[in-house]
Amino acid sequence: MTCVLFGEQVLPAGKIRLFINLQTGAGPDSKQTENPISMTALPVFDAKAAAVDVGSEQMHVSIAGDAPKVFGSTTQELHALRDYLREQGARSVAMEATGIYWLCLYEVLEKAGFKVSMVNGKYVKNLPGRKTDMKDCQWQATLHAHGLLQGGFVPGEQIRRLQDYQRLRADHISQAAHHEQHMQKALERMNIKFHDVISDLTGVSGLKVIRAILEGERNPVALLALCDPQIQRNKADRVRQSLVGNWREEHLFALRQALAGWEFYRRQISECDEALGRVLEQMTGEGPTPPDSLSTWGRRSGANAPDIPQLHRLLWKLCGGKDPTAIPGISTYTLLQLVAETGVDLGTHWKTEKHFTAWLGVAPGSRQSGKRNGNQKRSRNRAGRIFCVIARAVGRTADKALGGFYRRLKGRRGGLVANLALARKLAALYWRAMVHGMSYVEQGLKRYQDRVIQTEQRLLQKLAQKHGLVLQIKT
Repeated sequence: MTCVLFGEQVLPAGKIRLFINLQTGAGPDSKQTENPISMTALPVFDAKAAAVDVGSEQMHVSIAGDAPKVFGSTTQELHALRDYLREQGARSVAMEATGIYWLCLYEVLEKAGFKVSMVNGKYVKNLPGRKTDMKDCQWQATLHAHGLLQGGFVPGEQIRRLQDYQRLRADHISQAAHHEQHMQKALERMNIKFHDVISDLTGVSGLKVIRAILEGERNPVALLALCDPQIQRNKADRVRQSLVGNWREEHLFALRQALAGWEFYRRQISECDEALGRVLEQMTGEGPTPPDSLSTWGRRSGANAPDIPQLHRLLWKLCGGKDPTAIPGISTYTLLQLVAETGVDLGTHWKTEKHFTAWLGVAPGSRQSGKRNGNQKRSRNRAGRIFCVIARAVGRTADKALGGFYRRLKGRRGGLVANLALARKLAALYWRAMVHGMSYVEQGLKRYQDRVIQTEQRLLQKLAQKHGLVLQIKT
């Protein structure tokens, strides 16, 4: 058997060859004659590599670039597709992550023991003028047979369960926010400025006043009496003036429906919290016993934080005794969101923190064309956007070293660059905490500023020596 050295592995040369016409760009199903000068043969990794072009109604399957076979998308058809791959001796399957249509097939193939690689569709585009589902699956199968496709990250089954509940909960929060905006719009149409005076319309005082208005109360003094004593003491005049309006019936109807919609989604969020709590209990099981004292930052919660008993301790057990909430900006709720997107075994999927930050999209991308090297933008996934949100919060802190880094870079390069740079730093700290168990110790803003001054002084010393000058530092 003839062997071909490919990278660091010695691979058998199979019957399949991927021929790329260097002059015309012809693909694998080109009818042009083979030209040894303009053709390049690649070795074969897997002669039975399969690819599936996923659709909402049909699945096109090709084994190593052979003629495709079409299956439906029902459960019986997916099982038939699985059996067909077994009969053909396929062990590895490549698919594009098309919407949500790939999820059911992925679960079927995963349980059957196949090695499934989810690839980015923009990296396996066929050549122009050759776009059909049949040709797509043949092209992907040929690339996969030659080892030219790199699978993306897909979390394990338990993490996917957690992810589904968490993403559904995030959708409910977004819908509840829309209905809160509808309440504000209805009040504006009645020229009621109550939502401009208080800080939160859906807080205790705001909901009491809205419900009283819908029950028929119109007296500003009576409505003010329903508010918190602090509001009555500090904003009494403004509240009374803001509660005088025209009380149009159609706008009261809109306010009533908006309140009902908001309350509905708050109930949905509570049900998601209960489901998340059950999943976390099942995932942690008999894990290590958490210490009595955990990070105080992680106990802080926002308005949309989940109401799950002992959430911080459950996440501590799920992370194997690691506590990333010591990192500034990462609260218990934020950690839950990150675990749902990245899982807890970061070292297996991303070998270094650079791989992790590149996957998140918070690290600059490289682009080379000839002798020109440059950067290109990366698209940020959900986890990357979470780190950007964390960076905005940390950038507003007054006593954190990372906040000083953000403000220093913002003054030189602007807020967008500073936000992305701080997000990359936070992601690297998170990877170190999850992989190596490193704990973050806050050095404080003063120490960071002193280090910046020392760095600037060293640069000035070098510049002075270069020009034959002597730099004297006043003490």
